[in-house]
Amino acid sequence: MNYSAEIYERDFDAWVQSQVFLLRQGKTGEIDVEHLIEELEEMGKSNLRELESRFIILIAHLLKWQFQLEMLAMQWKEFEGKSWRKTIIEQRTQISFLIKKVPSLKSSLHLAMTEAYTEARRLAIKETALAPEVFPIDCPYSVEQLFDEDFYPDCSLSQRGCES
Repeated sequence: MNYSAEIYERDFDAWVQSQVFLLRQGKTGEIDVEHLIEELEEMGKSNLRELESRFIILIAHLLKWQFQLEMLAMQWKEFEGKSWRKTIIEQRTQISFLIKKVPSLKSSLHLAMTEAYTEARRLAIKETALAPEVFPIDCPYSVEQLFDEDFYPDCSLSQRGCES
């Protein structure tokens, strides 16, 4: 194991600084190529993980909006789902910002949404305590709907618009 690889194992930040120094000095032959490739691949994956994470939260809140909002509004007249709406707006804003900063993620939107749906459904089931059968097995929303700031799904009980 060379010196750079040892630093990588002991102190990641020191390793990063040493690799930056070597690059700036043009000493490419001394760079820990194996770990550098590994870290660059991880950087790319982290953007996809962030997209999936934000989709999980967004979709879970859209599911709660669709399948629980009307029930809660009937129980508590003052319940309007304002916190859910704020979370939906926040996640849409953050996803759009991420796509603007990392445009190559556009090609992964459908796959990320599909991957995130299972976890979003599980989260909605846990947070609402509704029966799992209430929630569709496959994502009921399109990628376009997830990005549409005016899209809020109709409530399942009456199929009327739920916006207040």
